[in-house]
Amino acid sequence: MNIVIVGGGKQVHFLTKSFVSKGYSVTIINHDAEYCKKLARMHQANIVHGDGTKPYILEDAGVAYADMVIALTTEDPNNLVICQIAEKMFKVKKTFAMVNDPKNIDIFRKLGVNNVISTADIISSFIEQKISVDDITNLFPIEEGKVTAMEIEVSPDFPTVGKRLKEIEFPRDVTIGCIIRREQAVIPRGDTVVEEDDKLIILCLPMVQSDVLKTIRGRTD
Repeated sequence: MNIVIVGGGKQVHFLTKSFVSKGYSVTIINHDAEYCKKLARMHQANIVHGDGTKPYILEDAGVAYADMVIALTTEDPNNLVICQIAEKMFKVKKTFAMVNDPKNIDIFRKLGVNNVISTADIISSFIEQKISVDDITNLFPIEEGKVTAMEIEVSPDFPTVGKRLKEIEFPRDVTIGCIIRREQAVIPRGDTVVEEDDKLIILCLPMVQSDVLKTIRGRTD
């Protein structure tokens, strides 16, 4: 699968690592030349320096051959333009746009963007559940928020430190997809022991986020 990501930040790093580990071809477009150099050092991906809202930049990045385009810039209008160009000019069948202002969600959908991801919806969900995000270093919704991916860094005082995963009573609808341990990816099993400073990559349904955090941290506030 060929995937083009436009933007920067932790979400780009998280997605790129995930896609590359699955054997997908990833191209990242970013307007900052120094940041592009950093991306090139960090990831086995194609890096394109330029404005992702420009058709010729998207063309240079090979969008015409992409199976998916993901727009993750900080500007909603830019994400809309990127997805529209990808769909209408380059006939990309699947596009994802990050929306920072929830008011734009309906507009994006009416204008044909396949999938809209709202950061505000995720944050409000956390507030409603009284969840602290102090230990969450990455958060990404899947399938328009039906599933959430969280990256939680394990602190020394967490009750889960030193326990095997099968000994931890996680709520239903939760899975530990991966553990990042000393820059190495560990595919967990039931007898995998949680260690201090581990980064747990967790997939769960939004309604159990609070219970997941309580289980791992021993608290939610």
